[in-house]
Formats: sequence, C-alpha cells, structure tokens
Amino acid sequence: MDKGLRLTEKWLQRGLWLVAIVFAGFLIGLGSLVVRNLWDVERPLTVEQFMDPARARALKAELEQSRERREAARERLDQATQKHAVAQSNTRSARATFDNWLATRDATARPEQDPELIARTRALDALEADERKALGAVEAEQQAMLDATQASDRAHVSWRRLEEPAQRAFLDASEAKELRVFLYRLALTLPLLLVAGWLFRHKRKSADWPFAWGFILFALFTFFFELVPYLPSYGGYVRYAVGIVLTVIVGRYAITWLQHYLARQKQAEALPAVERRQTMRYDVALARLGKGVCPGCERPVDLKDNGIDFCPHCGIGLFDRCGCCSARKNAFARFCFSCGTAANTTLAD
Repeated sequence: MDKGLRLTEKWLQRGLWLVAIVFAGFLIGLGSLVVRNLWDVERPLTVEQFMDPARARALKAELEQSRERREAARERLDQATQKHAVAQSNTRSARATFDNWLATRDATARPEQDPELIARTRALDALEADERKALGAVEAEQQAMLDATQASDRAHVSWRRLEEPAQRAFLDASEAKELRVFLYRLALTLPLLLVAGWLFRHKRKSADWPFAWGFILFALFTFFFELVPYLPSYGGYVRYAVGIVLTVIVGRYAITWLQHYLARQKQAEALPAVERRQTMRYDVALARLGKGVCPGCERPVDLKDNGIDFCPHCGIGLFDRCGCCSARKNAFARFCFSCGTAANTTLAD
C-alpha cells in the first residue's frame, strides 16, 4: 500500500506506527505490573497454616531440642574420641619403652633393677587404666549420640505424620488460590479485549488510529502472555477446551468476514465503473496495480500486456487515453504522465 503514498506520508505513517508500538509498550509494562501483583491480593499460603498450632509448636520445640542434644553429643564424642586416641598413643609409647627396657634387663639380669621394674609396670598399668577410662567415655558419648539421634528421628516421624494431611490441604488451597487469581486476571483482561474489539471495529481507521492500535496490541499481549500462561490445566482439559473455543470463535469470524467481503465484492462488481471508482481510494488503487492485481476485484491481471485496457474479470477500466495527447496511461492516475494534463478521476483520497 505504500507505493501510492507520498514520501513524507510514508515516513509519517511509520512514525505513527512507532507511536502505536511505544504506547502499547508502556501499557504492557503497566499491565504486567498489575497482573503480577494480583498474586499478592491474598495472603501467602504455608503448610503450617493447615497444622494443629499447639502440636506443631510442641514438635518444633522437640525437634530443636533433639538437634541441640545431637550437636552437643557430637561435640562431646569428638572430644572423648580425641582423648582416647591420646591415651592409646601414650600407652603404645610407654609399652614400647617398657619392652625395650625389659629386654635390656633380661640381657643384664641385674637384681637391683627389680624395684624399677615394679615402678614401670605400675606406670604402664596406670596408662592402660586411663586408656580404658577414655574408651568408656567414648562409649558413653556414643550412647548419648545414639539416644539423641533416635529421639530426633522419632520427632521427625511425628512431624511428617502431622505434615502429610497439612501438605494435601496446602496443595488444595494453593490450587484454589491459583484459580481465584486467574479469575481476577480474567476479570481484568476481558474488558480490555472488549474495548480492543470496539476500537478495532470503529477506531482503527480514525485520526487516532495509533492509540487505537496501541491499545489493541496491549490487549492481545495481555491475553496471550499475561492470562493464557496462568490458565488452569486440570489435566489439560481446560486448556484444550479454551483452545477449541478460541479456534471456533476466530474461525467463525474469519468465515463471516470472508463471506461478507465476497458479497461486497459481488455487489461492487455489479455497479457501473463510475460508481465503483467512487468507492476506491487512490492510494489503494495504485498499490494494487503495483502488485499486479485489479483494483476493483483484486484478481491477477497481466499489466505488462499493452493490449489489456480492461480487467478481464470485472470489466473495470485499467488503462485509457489522455484527452490531450492521446498517450496510453493508467486510468487511475490523476495526471497524464506524458503531458501533465489533469485526468477526470473520481477516486477518493
């Protein structure tokens, strides 16, 4: 359609389309904020909201106490294990020293070393007693650790038993909230679509068409990107059903529009050529001729054939002769390309 427009008019229309897109962008940004914040209209849901408060508090306290006991038992066990390792090391070192000394005494067989033998034996017994004591401490802490772990496991089992029905109730409540929020979004989106439909029908060719198209783009974006992704699934039934309904609506609209268009074309083709020209726009006629189709019936015509002056499909004149210089010219042109004489055309702007 741009082929019949003035250069300034072309750029102005492109600029107006840019205005429409920018206007739609700001509307989309505002609408996205509103739609996204609709989730916060209702209070956030948690699993604990569906538990017995007293029982939940008691189990939480029990879990925290068992965790603290387990951590304390682990620290004490680590300390006791370290002390036992030190005692074992001391015992091994003392026993090695004692064995070396005993081998030396057996080699010399000196009786005056008997008191030292007794002393060394007693010292080794004392170290072994310390080692056994350290081992006993380790075993005690291991038992304390086991008791704390079992108590924690029991508390976790009790918590899971309390949590399972609450989890199911939480999921049901979440699905119900999602449905309510979707209905909020639907209540916000449907009026936008209705307004967009009214603008498309009555204002898309008015002087304010950039704002009309900007709002239409905004409404379509809001529907397909802010509403459809949040459409409840219910196993896919709802989404497929909505898809079927939308397809039927759009298909019926397309079929109805095509039928009306064909009816209008038949009525127009039945009118005299002069009356038909009065219903055509100059820019549209030139654009269609530039595409190689008849401006009247939009059927293909071989415009390069100099022998074709009328459309073979609807009979409207495509080429005529200039009344001044007799040059063969476009019948829709306002001036003769050869001599510049004004043509008697009735095309609208």
